Amino acid sequence: MSKTLKTAVLGLKEDGEFLLEAVSQIEHFQIQAVADKDVTLAEKIAGEYDCAAYDDYRQLIMQNQLDCLLVAAGMHSCDEYVRAAMKKKFNILKLAPASRTFEEAAGFVRLAEDEGVRFAVLNPGRKAKSFIDLREFLEEGLLEHIFLITAHCSVGEREHPSWQNDKKLSGGGVLLHNCYGLIDQIVLNFDVPEQVYSLNTNTAGDKHQRVYMTEDTAVVTMRFNENIICNLTASKAFGPDEEFLKVYGKDKILTVSDTKFVVSGIGGEVIEESNYDDGAGCVKESLENFALSILQPEENKLVSGGRENLKNMAVIESAYLSAQTGMAEEPIRIVQLARPEAMEGQLF
Repeated sequence: MSKTLKTAVLGLKEDGEFLLEAVSQIEHFQIQAVADKDVTLAEKIAGEYDCAAYDDYRQLIMQNQLDCLLVAAGMHSCDEYVRAAMKKKFNILKLAPASRTFEEAAGFVRLAEDEGVRFAVLNPGRKAKSFIDLREFLEEGLLEHIFLITAHCSVGEREHPSWQNDKKLSGGGVLLHNCYGLIDQIVLNFDVPEQVYSLNTNTAGDKHQRVYMTEDTAVVTMRFNENIICNLTASKAFGPDEEFLKVYGKDKILTVSDTKFVVSGIGGEVIEESNYDDGAGCVKESLENFALSILQPEENKLVSGGRENLKNMAVIESAYLSAQTGMAEEPIRIVQLARPEAMEGQLF
Protein backbone atom coordinates (compact mmCIF):
# COMPACT_ATOMS: atom_id res chain seq x y z
CA MET A 1 0.00 0.00 0.00
CA SER A 2 1.28 3.50 -0.82
CA LYS A 3 1.80 6.25 1.73
CA THR A 4 -1.56 7.79 0.88
CA LEU A 5 -4.98 6.20 1.12
CA LYS A 6 -7.43 6.50 -1.75
CA THR A 7 -10.49 7.80 0.05
CA ALA A 8 -14.15 8.64 -0.55
CA VAL A 9 -16.79 10.26 1.65
CA LEU A 10 -20.34 8.90 1.73
CA GLY A 11 -22.88 11.54 2.74
CA LEU A 12 -22.15 15.27 2.65
CA LYS A 13 -24.98 16.76 4.69
CA GLU A 14 -24.82 17.35 8.43
CA ASP A 15 -21.23 16.51 9.42
CA GLY A 16 -20.08 15.18 6.05
CA GLU A 17 -18.66 18.49 4.79
CA PHE A 18 -16.85 19.07 8.07
CA LEU A 19 -15.36 15.58 7.88
CA LEU A 20 -14.26 16.12 4.28
CA GLU A 21 -12.59 19.41 5.15
CA ALA A 22 -10.64 17.74 7.96
CA VAL A 23 -9.59 14.83 5.73
CA SER A 24 -8.37 17.22 3.03
CA GLN A 25 -5.86 18.66 5.51
CA ILE A 26 -4.23 15.31 6.30
CA GLU A 27 -1.48 14.11 3.99
CA HIS A 28 -2.30 10.43 4.43
CA PHE A 29 -5.62 10.74 2.57
CA GLN A 30 -6.16 11.27 -1.15
CA ILE A 31 -9.77 12.21 -1.88
CA GLN A 32 -10.99 10.28 -4.91
CA ALA A 33 -14.77 10.72 -4.73
CA VAL A 34 -17.73 12.04 -2.77
CA ALA A 35 -21.36 10.93 -2.80
CA ASP A 36 -24.66 12.37 -1.66
CA LYS A 37 -28.29 11.84 -2.65
CA ASP A 38 -28.36 15.54 -3.50
CA VAL A 39 -26.53 15.53 -6.84
CA THR A 40 -26.19 19.31 -6.91
CA LEU A 41 -24.45 19.29 -3.55
CA ALA A 42 -22.22 16.36 -4.55
CA GLU A 43 -21.13 18.04 -7.78
CA LYS A 44 -20.50 21.37 -6.04
CA ILE A 45 -18.27 19.83 -3.38
CA ALA A 46 -16.54 17.51 -5.85
CA GLY A 47 -15.60 20.61 -7.83
CA GLU A 48 -14.05 22.16 -4.74
CA TYR A 49 -11.93 19.07 -4.05
CA ASP A 50 -11.24 18.08 -7.66
CA CYS A 51 -12.71 14.59 -7.31
CA ALA A 52 -15.54 12.51 -8.75
CA ALA A 53 -19.17 13.10 -7.70
CA TYR A 54 -21.91 10.49 -7.27
CA ASP A 55 -25.54 10.60 -6.23
CA ASP A 56 -25.70 6.79 -6.17
CA TYR A 57 -23.80 5.18 -3.28
CA ARG A 58 -23.68 1.83 -5.03
CA GLN A 59 -22.02 3.31 -8.10
CA LEU A 60 -19.32 4.93 -5.98
CA ILE A 61 -18.50 1.57 -4.39
CA MET A 62 -18.61 -0.43 -7.64
CA GLN A 63 -16.69 2.04 -9.80
CA ASN A 64 -13.79 2.75 -7.44
CA GLN A 65 -11.09 0.71 -5.75
CA LEU A 66 -10.48 2.57 -2.53
CA ASP A 67 -8.43 2.13 0.61
CA CYS A 68 -10.91 3.98 2.83
CA LEU A 69 -14.57 4.86 2.89
CA LEU A 70 -15.60 7.53 5.38
CA VAL A 71 -19.30 7.22 6.19
CA ALA A 72 -21.20 10.33 7.25
CA ALA A 73 -24.56 9.23 5.83
CA GLY A 74 -27.21 7.67 8.04
CA MET A 75 -26.85 3.88 8.09
CA HIS A 76 -30.45 3.44 6.90
CA SER A 77 -29.39 4.83 3.53
CA CYS A 78 -26.14 2.92 3.03
CA ASP A 79 -25.88 -0.25 5.17
CA GLU A 80 -25.76 -2.60 2.17
CA TYR A 81 -23.16 -0.42 0.45
CA VAL A 82 -20.93 -0.38 3.53
CA ARG A 83 -20.99 -4.19 3.49
CA ALA A 84 -20.20 -4.19 -0.23
CA ALA A 85 -17.29 -1.83 0.42
CA MET A 86 -15.84 -4.15 3.05
CA LYS A 87 -16.05 -7.05 0.61
CA LYS A 88 -13.99 -4.96 -1.81
CA LYS A 89 -11.40 -4.53 0.98
CA PHE A 90 -12.25 -0.91 1.80
CA ASN A 91 -11.45 0.18 5.37
CA ILE A 92 -14.45 1.91 6.95
CA LEU A 93 -14.57 4.88 9.30
CA LYS A 94 -18.10 5.64 10.50
CA LEU A 95 -19.20 8.83 12.18
CA ALA A 96 -20.79 7.99 15.55
CA PRO A 97 -22.92 6.12 16.31
CA ALA A 98 -21.43 2.81 15.19
CA SER A 99 -24.78 1.72 13.75
CA ARG A 100 -28.50 1.55 14.53
CA THR A 101 -28.44 -1.52 16.78
CA PHE A 102 -25.94 -3.69 18.59
CA GLU A 103 -26.59 -6.61 16.26
CA GLU A 104 -26.10 -4.51 13.13
CA ALA A 105 -22.85 -3.09 14.51
CA ALA A 106 -21.69 -6.60 15.48
CA GLY A 107 -22.38 -7.72 11.92
CA PHE A 108 -20.11 -4.98 10.58
CA VAL A 109 -17.39 -5.94 13.05
CA ARG A 110 -17.56 -9.60 12.07
CA LEU A 111 -17.49 -8.83 8.35
CA ALA A 112 -14.56 -6.42 8.71
CA GLU A 113 -12.58 -9.02 10.65
CA ASP A 114 -13.42 -11.70 8.08
CA GLU A 115 -12.28 -9.43 5.24
CA GLY A 116 -9.18 -8.21 7.05
CA VAL A 117 -10.14 -4.52 7.00
CA ARG A 118 -10.75 -1.84 9.60
CA PHE A 119 -14.21 -0.89 10.84
CA ALA A 120 -13.76 2.10 13.13
CA VAL A 121 -15.93 4.77 14.73
CA LEU A 122 -14.92 8.42 14.93
CA ASN A 123 -14.86 9.34 18.64
CA PRO A 124 -12.97 12.68 18.78
CA GLY A 125 -13.41 12.82 22.58
CA ARG A 126 -10.76 10.13 22.90
CA LYS A 127 -8.23 12.68 21.61
CA ALA A 128 -9.61 15.66 23.55
CA LYS A 129 -7.09 17.01 26.08
CA SER A 130 -9.82 17.48 28.69
CA PHE A 131 -10.85 13.82 28.58
CA ILE A 132 -7.21 12.74 28.46
CA ASP A 133 -6.77 14.74 31.70
CA LEU A 134 -9.69 12.78 33.18
CA ARG A 135 -8.18 9.40 32.24
CA GLU A 136 -4.78 10.34 33.63
CA PHE A 137 -6.30 11.67 36.87
CA LEU A 138 -8.22 8.42 37.36
CA GLU A 139 -5.33 6.15 36.35
CA GLU A 140 -3.03 7.88 38.83
CA GLY A 141 -5.54 7.22 41.60
CA LEU A 142 -5.97 10.91 42.45
CA LEU A 143 -9.72 10.56 43.00
CA GLU A 144 -10.45 8.24 45.91
CA HIS A 145 -13.65 6.33 46.64
CA ILE A 146 -15.66 7.22 43.52
CA PHE A 147 -19.36 6.74 44.24
CA LEU A 148 -21.30 8.81 41.68
CA ILE A 149 -21.02 9.82 38.01
CA THR A 150 -23.43 12.28 36.45
CA ALA A 151 -23.65 13.21 32.77
CA HIS A 152 -25.73 15.81 30.96
CA CYS A 153 -26.45 16.35 27.27
CA SER A 154 -28.80 19.07 25.99
CA VAL A 155 -28.87 19.77 22.26
CA GLY A 156 -32.03 21.77 21.72
CA GLU A 157 -30.25 24.46 19.72
CA ARG A 158 -28.92 22.06 17.06
CA GLU A 159 -30.69 21.16 13.84
CA HIS A 160 -31.45 17.46 13.41
CA PRO A 161 -32.24 15.59 10.19
CA SER A 162 -35.88 14.50 10.03
CA TRP A 163 -34.99 10.80 9.62
CA GLN A 164 -33.64 10.75 13.18
CA ASN A 165 -37.25 11.06 14.40
CA ASP A 166 -38.18 7.75 12.75
CA LYS A 167 -37.37 4.67 14.88
CA LYS A 168 -37.07 2.35 11.91
CA LEU A 169 -34.66 4.60 10.03
CA SER A 170 -32.55 5.87 12.90
CA GLY A 171 -32.56 3.09 15.50
CA GLY A 172 -32.93 5.65 18.29
CA GLY A 173 -33.03 9.30 19.22
CA VAL A 174 -31.07 11.51 21.58
CA LEU A 175 -29.30 8.65 23.37
CA LEU A 176 -27.94 7.02 20.23
CA HIS A 177 -27.28 10.06 18.07
CA ASN A 178 -26.36 12.77 20.58
CA CYS A 179 -25.04 11.01 23.68
CA TYR A 180 -22.76 8.50 21.98
CA GLY A 181 -19.59 10.45 22.83
CA LEU A 182 -20.52 10.82 26.50
CA ILE A 183 -21.42 7.15 26.79
CA ASP A 184 -18.13 6.28 25.10
CA GLN A 185 -16.25 8.22 27.79
CA ILE A 186 -18.23 6.61 30.60
CA VAL A 187 -17.54 3.10 29.28
CA LEU A 188 -13.91 3.91 28.43
CA ASN A 189 -13.17 5.13 31.96
CA PHE A 190 -15.44 2.95 34.08
CA ASP A 191 -16.13 -0.10 31.87
CA VAL A 192 -19.52 -1.54 30.98
CA PRO A 193 -22.17 -1.15 33.71
CA GLU A 194 -23.69 -4.26 35.23
CA GLN A 195 -27.23 -2.85 34.96
CA VAL A 196 -28.94 -0.06 33.01
CA TYR A 197 -32.35 1.46 33.75
CA SER A 198 -33.91 4.06 31.45
CA LEU A 199 -36.99 6.22 31.08
CA ASN A 200 -37.52 7.75 27.63
CA THR A 201 -40.11 10.16 26.29
CA ASN A 202 -40.71 12.76 23.59
CA THR A 203 -42.61 16.01 23.40
CA ALA A 204 -44.91 15.10 20.50
CA GLY A 205 -48.44 16.29 21.19
CA ASP A 206 -50.16 13.29 19.61
CA LYS A 207 -49.96 10.12 21.74
CA HIS A 208 -50.31 7.85 18.69
CA GLN A 209 -47.47 9.69 16.97
CA ARG A 210 -45.15 9.09 19.94
CA VAL A 211 -45.19 5.34 19.29
CA TYR A 212 -43.37 5.83 16.00
CA MET A 213 -41.01 8.58 17.07
CA THR A 214 -37.62 8.32 18.74
CA GLU A 215 -37.02 9.71 22.21
CA ASP A 216 -36.04 13.35 22.52
CA THR A 217 -35.63 13.18 26.29
CA ALA A 218 -34.17 10.41 28.45
CA VAL A 219 -32.91 9.63 31.93
CA VAL A 220 -30.55 6.67 32.23
CA THR A 221 -29.23 5.19 35.47
CA MET A 222 -26.32 2.77 35.42
CA ARG A 223 -24.93 0.58 38.20
CA PHE A 224 -21.30 -0.43 37.86
CA ASN A 225 -20.92 -2.25 41.16
CA GLU A 226 -22.14 -1.96 44.73
CA ASN A 227 -20.35 1.36 45.15
CA ILE A 228 -20.59 3.28 41.86
CA ILE A 229 -23.71 4.51 40.08
CA CYS A 230 -24.18 6.89 37.14
CA ASN A 231 -27.06 9.10 36.06
CA LEU A 232 -27.31 10.49 32.53
CA THR A 233 -29.92 13.08 31.50
CA ALA A 234 -30.34 13.97 27.85
CA SER A 235 -32.73 16.02 25.75
CA LYS A 236 -33.21 17.57 22.34
CA ALA A 237 -36.17 19.56 23.69
CA PHE A 238 -34.19 22.37 25.34
CA GLY A 239 -30.84 24.17 25.32
CA PRO A 240 -28.28 25.49 25.75
CA ASP A 241 -26.18 23.12 23.66
CA GLU A 242 -23.89 21.53 26.25
CA GLU A 243 -22.43 18.20 27.32
CA PHE A 244 -20.46 17.44 30.44
CA LEU A 245 -19.49 14.67 32.81
CA LYS A 246 -19.04 14.86 36.59
CA VAL A 247 -17.25 12.30 38.74
CA TYR A 248 -17.68 12.44 42.53
CA GLY A 249 -15.10 11.06 44.92
CA LYS A 250 -14.45 11.18 48.64
CA ASP A 251 -13.03 14.70 48.67
CA LYS A 252 -13.01 15.92 45.07
CA ILE A 253 -15.34 16.42 42.11
CA LEU A 254 -14.13 16.25 38.50
CA THR A 255 -16.09 18.15 35.84
CA VAL A 256 -15.20 17.44 32.23
CA SER A 257 -16.46 18.72 28.86
CA ASP A 258 -14.90 18.88 25.40
CA THR A 259 -13.21 22.14 26.37
CA LYS A 260 -12.70 22.03 30.13
CA PHE A 261 -11.30 19.90 32.96
CA VAL A 262 -12.02 21.12 36.48
CA VAL A 263 -11.06 19.68 39.86
CA SER A 264 -13.24 21.00 42.69
CA GLY A 265 -13.59 20.39 46.38
CA ILE A 266 -16.76 18.86 47.79
CA GLY A 267 -17.99 22.34 48.60
CA GLY A 268 -17.54 23.46 44.99
CA GLU A 269 -14.34 25.48 45.39
CA VAL A 270 -12.11 25.20 42.30
CA ILE A 271 -8.77 23.51 42.99
CA GLU A 272 -7.53 23.19 39.42
CA GLU A 273 -8.93 24.21 36.03
CA SER A 274 -7.72 23.65 32.48
CA ASN A 275 -9.40 25.11 29.40
CA TYR A 276 -8.91 23.86 25.85
CA ASP A 277 -10.04 24.74 22.35
CA ASP A 278 -8.99 21.68 20.36
CA GLY A 279 -12.24 20.46 18.78
CA ALA A 280 -11.06 20.48 15.17
CA GLY A 281 -7.68 19.17 16.27
CA CYS A 282 -9.28 16.18 17.97
CA VAL A 283 -11.04 15.22 14.74
CA LYS A 284 -7.81 15.52 12.76
CA GLU A 285 -5.86 13.46 15.29
CA SER A 286 -8.54 10.77 15.20
CA LEU A 287 -8.42 10.68 11.42
CA GLU A 288 -4.62 10.52 11.45
CA ASN A 289 -4.76 7.62 13.88
CA PHE A 290 -7.18 5.77 11.60
CA ALA A 291 -4.92 6.34 8.58
CA LEU A 292 -1.73 5.31 10.37
CA SER A 293 -3.39 2.21 11.83
CA ILE A 294 -3.76 1.09 8.20
CA LEU A 295 -0.45 2.35 6.82
CA GLN A 296 1.73 1.45 9.82
CA PRO A 297 -0.33 -0.94 11.94
CA GLU A 298 2.55 -2.26 14.03
CA GLU A 299 3.43 1.21 15.33
CA ASN A 300 -0.09 2.67 15.52
CA LYS A 301 -2.91 1.03 17.44
CA LEU A 302 -6.43 1.98 16.35
CA VAL A 303 -7.91 4.06 19.18
CA SER A 304 -11.61 3.50 18.42
CA GLY A 305 -12.10 0.15 16.71
CA GLY A 306 -15.49 -1.32 15.96
CA ARG A 307 -15.24 -4.20 18.42
CA GLU A 308 -14.67 -1.96 21.43
CA ASN A 309 -17.51 0.30 20.27
CA LEU A 310 -19.83 -2.67 20.67
CA LYS A 311 -19.61 -1.96 24.40
CA ASN A 312 -21.21 1.45 23.81
CA MET A 313 -23.87 -0.11 21.61
CA ALA A 314 -24.67 -2.73 24.25
CA VAL A 315 -25.19 -0.02 26.88
CA ILE A 316 -27.41 2.06 24.58
CA GLU A 317 -29.46 -0.95 23.51
CA SER A 318 -29.89 -1.94 27.16
CA ALA A 319 -31.30 1.54 27.81
CA TYR A 320 -33.82 1.16 24.98
CA LEU A 321 -34.81 -2.30 26.16
CA SER A 322 -35.22 -1.02 29.72
CA ALA A 323 -37.52 1.78 28.52
CA GLN A 324 -39.74 -0.91 26.99
CA THR A 325 -39.70 -3.43 29.85
CA GLY A 326 -39.71 -0.98 32.75
CA MET A 327 -36.93 -3.01 34.35
CA ALA A 328 -33.17 -2.70 34.72
CA GLU A 329 -31.38 -4.54 31.92
CA GLU A 330 -27.90 -6.05 31.70
CA PRO A 331 -25.67 -5.11 28.73
CA ILE A 332 -24.13 -8.59 28.77
CA ARG A 333 -27.57 -9.98 27.83
CA ILE A 334 -27.57 -7.86 24.67
CA VAL A 335 -24.45 -9.66 23.55
CA GLN A 336 -25.96 -13.04 24.38
CA LEU A 337 -29.18 -12.26 22.50
CA ALA A 338 -27.38 -11.06 19.37
CA ARG A 339 -26.35 -14.50 18.09
CA PRO A 340 -23.41 -15.02 20.51
CA GLU A 341 -22.10 -17.99 18.54
CA ALA A 342 -21.12 -15.56 15.78
CA MET A 343 -19.20 -13.23 18.10
CA GLU A 344 -15.63 -14.43 18.43
CA GLY A 345 -13.47 -12.69 21.03
CA GLN A 346 -14.33 -11.36 24.45
CA LEU A 347 -16.09 -8.02 24.85
CA PHE A 348 -16.50 -7.79 28.60
